[in-house]
Amino acid sequence: MKNRVYVCHTYYHVYVACLKELNLPAEERKNADLVLSTMSNDFGDLRSRALKCGLFDEVYMFEEKEDVNFPEVMEYHKNRGNLLLNMLARMKYTKLLGKAQQDYVPVDFGEYKDVYVFCDSDPIGYYLSYKKIPYHALEDGLDCLATYDTARYDNRGHFGLKAFLAARNLIFIQNGWAKYCLDMEVNDLSVLPYPCPKYIERPRKELTEGLDGAGKDILVRLFIEDMDEILEKIDKGGKDKVLLLTEPLCELDVRERIFRDCIQRYGKIDGKESVVLIKPHPRDVLDYRKVFPEYIVLDGKFPMEVLNYIPGLKFRRVISVFTVVHAIQFAEEIVYLGEDFMDAYEEPEKHRQNEMI
Repeated sequence: MKNRVYVCHTYYHVYVACLKELNLPAEERKNADLVLSTMSNDFGDLRSRALKCGLFDEVYMFEEKEDVNFPEVMEYHKNRGNLLLNMLARMKYTKLLGKAQQDYVPVDFGEYKDVYVFCDSDPIGYYLSYKKIPYHALEDGLDCLATYDTARYDNRGHFGLKAFLAARNLIFIQNGWAKYCLDMEVNDLSVLPYPCPKYIERPRKELTEGLDGAGKDILVRLFIEDMDEILEKIDKGGKDKVLLLTEPLCELDVRERIFRDCIQRYGKIDGKESVVLIKPHPRDVLDYRKVFPEYIVLDGKFPMEVLNYIPGLKFRRVISVFTVVHAIQFAEEIVYLGEDFMDAYEEPEKHRQNEMI
């Protein structure tokens, strides 16, 4: 039996996997494998750097496939207008989607003592349930369930019945409700409006406080390809620095308007011009260098938390719409805009999901 494997869909997932490994004694490291799903993220050359960082034994790429790639699966993903018929179709869909992943899964998950999965709502969750392999789930993003409990939102109406069926592996529900999900790690139980018996609290702060200088250096070297370039861009002659964190919100034209408005409202400090830097979200496809040529655009392919570990780095202000900013230590002031701000740009039901459960 191998020890551990982490299935990651985003750079943030890899960051948390690294934190967990760095909090182990040094002699227990390099006993874990990393699986990078390409379904929703371009990891670039992260695989080669992860192999060199000293935390993982093997790093695999996983060509995870969405349900739309399989017509035989999608045949059972239709509303039949009746709860019983829908549940029967969903039982078939659950098994077929899991089975359809077999040709693409790069490892035998049954060989590991512990399987950790971020975002088990993706087909990997269906696959593990199809193969009856126990696993640990981890929250997709920091405190993300506080605003968007996907399990309950996706299963509005007769949730108790659906949870009963999921507990018997007849259908699949993510985030702690599946039969073969052993538990689900969340950052803070107190902020979650809806309970789940399998939630366990593992504060990210405990993991970051356990880092020593060598651990922080590993994270910086793993995620940031060109440190000199970033420091050169940030060091701009004494002016206050403002960092805007982008997110893949709305359509591209609306997204551009959102972040242009953010800079207009919060880009100045005490009425004075500042140096504005934009940190694109890793999954944000808007070309910020093209639409915001007047500002400094950083590389998007690293989790913003890594900026905490660059010695001496400080921003006067950080602006965020939905990105949870509890972990930021490199800013004097944080502007978190949230749902009220977004109401002006799209229908509230598109971002107030927990209010609709």
